[in-house]
Amino acid sequence: MTTGPEAPAPERVRTLVVGTGVAGMTAALGLRARGVDDVLLVTKTPWEPGAGGTGGGSTAWAQGGVAAVTGADDDVDLHVADTLAAGAGACDPEAVRVLCTEGPARLLELARRGLVLDGADAADPADARRWSRGLEAAHSRPRVLHAGGDATGARLSAALVAAVRAAGVRVLGGAALADLVVEGGRVVGADLLLDGAPATGGGHRRVLAGAVVLATGGAGQVFSRTTNPPEATGDGLAAAWRAGAVVADLEQVQLHPTVAAPGGAHAPFLVSEAVRGEGAVLRDEHGARFLADAASPLADPRAELAPRDVVARAVGAVVARQDGRPALLDATGLGERLRARFPSIDAMCAAAGLDWVRELVPVTPAAHYWMGGVATDVRGRTSLPGLWACGEVARTGVHGANRLASNSLLEGLVFGDRAAADVAASLAGAVAAPHVPAGVEELVCTAGPALPRAELQALAWEHAGLLRDAAGLEVAAKTLDGAPAATEEPADVAALEDRALGVCARLLVASAQRRPESLGAHFRTDAAGAAPRGAERPVLLRRAS
Repeated sequence: MTTGPEAPAPERVRTLVVGTGVAGMTAALGLRARGVDDVLLVTKTPWEPGAGGTGGGSTAWAQGGVAAVTGADDDVDLHVADTLAAGAGACDPEAVRVLCTEGPARLLELARRGLVLDGADAADPADARRWSRGLEAAHSRPRVLHAGGDATGARLSAALVAAVRAAGVRVLGGAALADLVVEGGRVVGADLLLDGAPATGGGHRRVLAGAVVLATGGAGQVFSRTTNPPEATGDGLAAAWRAGAVVADLEQVQLHPTVAAPGGAHAPFLVSEAVRGEGAVLRDEHGARFLADAASPLADPRAELAPRDVVARAVGAVVARQDGRPALLDATGLGERLRARFPSIDAMCAAAGLDWVRELVPVTPAAHYWMGGVATDVRGRTSLPGLWACGEVARTGVHGANRLASNSLLEGLVFGDRAAADVAASLAGAVAAPHVPAGVEELVCTAGPALPRAELQALAWEHAGLLRDAAGLEVAAKTLDGAPAATEEPADVAALEDRALGVCARLLVASAQRRPESLGAHFRTDAAGAAPRGAERPVLLRRAS
């Protein structure tokens, strides 16, 4: 943070919300709805006054939909059971119950704010009886709702952007989170690094606040293969770590099994799980359905609708068996309706020179969603007074060791609103005791950039990606620990992101080393004979002081 006579005077607000994905915008709207007028919403991405748009972060990239109980043949207990089963025994049952119980109401609220879900009645878009419901992997009922086919995230984000503008929430775009400001053990604000655009002027800015809500998303850019947007660099997670917050379950990174493999001039792109929910199947290069063939060692009774960690490892095994050549997603049996049901994916396939109505799509796994994060309770409280967290940056316990498909947008809606409710109550005088879980371990972790970004990403993918073992994790840890630490504060946003990625990579590796057995998305090839930590014992870390 710039100090001295030339540093601008700090700005003061009642509440600072960092991040404009589903969780951040929901939190800001929830605060305004509860009478908190002085809310500043900060985003690293540009935000043009009066314009449309889809916010920032990963929300707008979500294809699959949002899961919620809205059908007559479904109930909350079933959604809870499916979420717990997918989470491999590592979910917090209270958090899961909150998610599944409150989710439908939050979605109805958003429909009243302008989100039009597929199948909705034009006269009453909030009539949930008319919404179309799809089936996705590990769900026992069709409960996944979509908007614009495979454009759910973009439509949901656009509805929230419009609601934020209508509510008069003040937004500062082009401002990256550099550090949290801590005084007397309490978070009292944040230091921001501005991008230099005319709207911000560049430089540093300190914002002091009565409460800070982190909603900065995940850190998929730690890996060389990811479905995440470029801005998913873990800035909030790293800042919370430097401030002394407890983090949890950072070994749990979900990989998406069907990412269209790059080829020629086209970049990789996600092919939604909903495509398999509609009936697409996975094949090896010889045409065999390796998840459905009982003779295959990769077979699973749920076939292509097994949980993501199972499918991702199976696809990865096929890719390895084929000397790196991709597996194949066969959606040709769905015919021309593919184009109407999945218009965004259809356009991406066309841009890549693929006619997926007639051709098989080459696919490989890639990092998709970080299920761990800053440890919170069901109200969004972290271990630091004055700091709340929600969305992918937080570890509420709803996802356990393997997120159930389409629960992520729901998490942002539910826990963004819950964090807002708790912040509003604390600003009104209610006591907000921090959430400090038991069993926290201390870790020495350098705050430097660790390695050049491409080198760090390749290291993380090789040793802490789909498959892990003690030897590989040790190589990664020593490489990261041996890199020189930064001697100066980041001069620009790219340098800030590199610093954050270095911290996130070290936390990932350290957490993976502390869980010797396989659990959900964390798969140890050397787990045989290891003394298990147990799913009920999360990996909890705090920076050694």
